[in-house]
This record gives sequence, C-alpha cells and structure tokens, in this order.
Amino acid sequence: MKNPLSVTKLVLLATLVFTFAACSENDTNTERQQETLVVPSVEAVQARYGTLPLVERFSGNVRSDNQVVLYPEISGVIEQIFVQNGEYVEKGDKLVQMNTSVLEKQLQQAEAGYKIANAQLKQSKARLTEIENEFRRIKQLEEKDLTSQVEVEQIEGQLLSAEADVELAEARLDQAEYLVDERRDELNKAIIRAPITGTVGQRNAEIGMQASTNTQLFIIGDLANLTVEIILTENMLNQIQVGQTAQILVEDRNGNEQVVSAEISRISPFLNEVTRSTEAEIDVNNESGLLRPGMFVPVDILFGESEQATLIPVSALYTDPTSGEAGVFIATSLGSEIEPVSDTSNNSSGPGAMTEPTQVEFKSIDVLAEGRMELGVSGIESGQWIVTVGQDLLSEGRTQARVRTMSWDRIFQLQNLQREDLLNEIMQEHDTDLSNVNL
Repeated sequence: MKNPLSVTKLVLLATLVFTFAACSENDTNTERQQETLVVPSVEAVQARYGTLPLVERFSGNVRSDNQVVLYPEISGVIEQIFVQNGEYVEKGDKLVQMNTSVLEKQLQQAEAGYKIANAQLKQSKARLTEIENEFRRIKQLEEKDLTSQVEVEQIEGQLLSAEADVELAEARLDQAEYLVDERRDELNKAIIRAPITGTVGQRNAEIGMQASTNTQLFIIGDLANLTVEIILTENMLNQIQVGQTAQILVEDRNGNEQVVSAEISRISPFLNEVTRSTEAEIDVNNESGLLRPGMFVPVDILFGESEQATLIPVSALYTDPTSGEAGVFIATSLGSEIEPVSDTSNNSSGPGAMTEPTQVEFKSIDVLAEGRMELGVSGIESGQWIVTVGQDLLSEGRTQARVRTMSWDRIFQLQNLQREDLLNEIMQEHDTDLSNVNL
C-alpha cells in the first residue's frame, strides 16, 4: 500500500511543473505578441499608367569650348607671375614675365651689328661711286686713245668688285636687321600674355623656375561654354541623333544631384576602325558653374518613348536575395481612391500621415522599360499602392505594415538624395513611428 503522503507530494510536484511550464509558455506567447505589435512603417506610391522616356546612359568627358595649354615660346627664368588659379583674364592680359637681362643685351648687340652693317654699306656705296667716276674718266680717255687697254680692263674689274661689295653690304644689313627684329621679338615673348579670354587654371609656374618651351605654365579655358563628349558604338547610331535631349547629372555644393539639360550638338560620321565607335558632342551653357573641364559625368540621352505600361518608381523594385526574384510589395488593403497625404516637403512624418496596420504582399513583375526615375512594368495594375521605402522590413515574412502614402514628387525627391541622407531621413521617421507605437 502506497504512502498517502508520498502521493500528495507527487501531486504537488506535478502541479508545480505544469504551473512553471504554463508560465513559461505564457511568457513566450507574450514576447511573440509584443513582437507582432511592432508593425513596420513603410512608404508607398500609387502605380500609374503611361509612357516612359527611353533613356541610354553614357559617361561623358567635360572640356571647355576653347581650352588652351600655355607654354613659353622661349626658354628662361620666370621673374614675375601676374595671375593665380581661378582668375578670369581677357585676351592680351599679362600672365608671366621672364627675366630679360640676357635678351636685352642680345638686342643691344644686334642693334650695334646693324649699325656696323649700315656703315659698311655706306662705305661700299662710296667706294662704288668713286670707281664709277674713275671708270667714266678712263672711258673718255679711251675714246681719245689717251689710255691703254690694260688700264681700261683694270678699272672695269674694280667696278665689278665695288658693285659686288655693295651687294654684300646690303645683304649683311638685311641680315643684321632681321637679327634685330628676332631679338626684339624674343624680348617681347618674355612677357607671356593670355591668347584667349577665359579662366586660368592648373598653374605650374613659379617665380625663379627655369622654364623651357616644353614647360606647361597654365591652362586657360572658357568655363561659361563647355562641351561634353560621349562615345557612341555603331549600334547606337541608329537611335542616337543630333538634336535629342541630353541630361547631364552632376552634384551641387550640397552633394545633391542636379540635372543640366542640353541637346546633342554634333556626331562625327567617321568610326574608329579598331573600336568601331565615334564621338558625339553636347554644347552646354555652364552659367550655373556646376560643371568643370576634366569632369567625368553620367549623361542620359532621351531617344524616344516606350509603349504604354504601368509605371512605378525605380526605388520600388525589390529583388529577393534568396530566390533572385524581382518584384514589388503591394499594400493590398488600400484602395485607389486614397489620396497621398504628403507632398514634396519634409514635414510629413507626423502620426497622422500613417495608416493603420494593413495587409501587404510580394508580387513578381516583369520590367518592360527602364528610365532614370521610373520603370515600365507588367504584372501589377495602375492605381495599386506600391511600397517604395521599407521593403527590407517586409522581407522577413511580415504581412502587415503601417503605410505612409506618398506623392510621386516626394518619391523623386527621395531618389535624388544621397544614400546617407536618405538613410538618416528614413531612420528618423522610423524612430518617430516606434515612439508613437510605444505611447
């Protein structure tokens, strides 16, 4: 017979075990419930129906319209520099002064040589005049048979020699005059002037530096009028043409991407026999000063429009890292009649901008056409709300989200932001949403 006390102890022990297990299970369920209470916050935009501009992206090289590399025309030591990097100069302005002491002495020597040659010419001409007079006198005597034939031949020889001396003296004078002009020109070249009107850059000149004709001193170019060069393959020539719109992408001082619009100005008709490519040039008015010669910039060429399709922002496309499947998250419970509650301002992160938890699902799509800001797709309908920010939060299997309905302008603004700025903005909004849920 069993001891009643032992049975009682067993019952109590079993009760305690079940009690602890129930408590543990309740704690686990509570944690799971708390986790499900944290519904992720996302942003969505309505898909729309329309055409998408067909865009081809190129890499462009920026150069100024009239860009000149400045070299000295003579060798010498730099004595003065009149400009600095970034200064605007007019054609003919002084840039660099070379040391002229040697050149001045050489000019003085040339001028002295010219004087000597001129004096020698005068002497030769005087000698010629003297012999010509003597020649005429002897000729008169010869007519009267008062002189010998030998004397006549001697004076004729002297006349020819005197004439040759004059010609030689004239040549030496011309040579001396040319040398004077050359020395004077070299002295003038010691002052290096701006050959064009523009902005000075890449200064390589320093006072006291020995410069030769191969020494690059400056680059001068017109920064107000630039040319962007892109490379076209032979296949692209069928769709890229002169006059098409070109959008040049460049960052401003704040790091935000700006678009400079222009048109294709010229396309070379001759292809390189090795690369089978040619160059297209885009003339750009650079009054904004965003572009600089030597930049390497993305260039979008708009060469047509796609067929009608459902359009979504580029940021809405999500690729499943495990399956590689491309698609979008759709807020299925939101109707097409709902209007965006925010505009392009940054003041739309209040709690009133969020919906209640609503159903979301992932749907595969096919990309029909790609633009810089939009995609033309099939697989979804116009008017459906497509998640554009927060897809990573939904990829963990969550089927609900609190949605902030956004306008297209706002989405384009976010897509233009730098990645760091976008991350900071999203994290701030997410922290605000979490604090509102905890309250």
